[in-house]
Amino acid sequence: MTGRLFAIVGPSGAGKDTLIQGALAARPGLSVVRRVITRPASAGGEDFEGVTPAEFATRLQSGAFALSWRAHGLSYGIPRAALEGLSHGHDVLFNGSRVGLSEAAAMWPALIVIHVTAPPEILAARLLARGREDAADVARRVARAALPLPSGMPVVTVVNDGSAEEGVARFLTALQPVSA
Repeated sequence: MTGRLFAIVGPSGAGKDTLIQGALAARPGLSVVRRVITRPASAGGEDFEGVTPAEFATRLQSGAFALSWRAHGLSYGIPRAALEGLSHGHDVLFNGSRVGLSEAAAMWPALIVIHVTAPPEILAARLLARGREDAADVARRVARAALPLPSGMPVVTVVNDGSAEEGVARFLTALQPVSA
């Protein structure tokens, strides 16, 4: 039995990390990839492994990543070893990016894309509350939220515009197998 691979994408402030953690609490059998990112681990947010650009480049050259991409001036990697749960029947989720989505879909034709989003005013409020960007950066991020996802792949959209509980319930519904 093979597990399913989910790419969780969406704009900053949509609540992807909150929904992923809520799903993990509700379905302990899920596997969530711990991304490798070229930013200090002290930056907060999701649970990720912070590395230097040089360390990232070394791992990339050695083939340690199943998928990598650059966005927002940073490098992101999905460790190859983190996908091993698929062969044991575990569903695996990774926090992805529209930048790497076409490559991911080409590598894994059965990839399921879940697009988490929220209205612009909610995105802006969440980003401002996070405190990592100034108002101009927040405005740019919110404007990018309207950019379309790459075409040619099925996408399930989860609108995360209410409470965390409502968002997690919608997300868990999106993780359910599609009935034939």
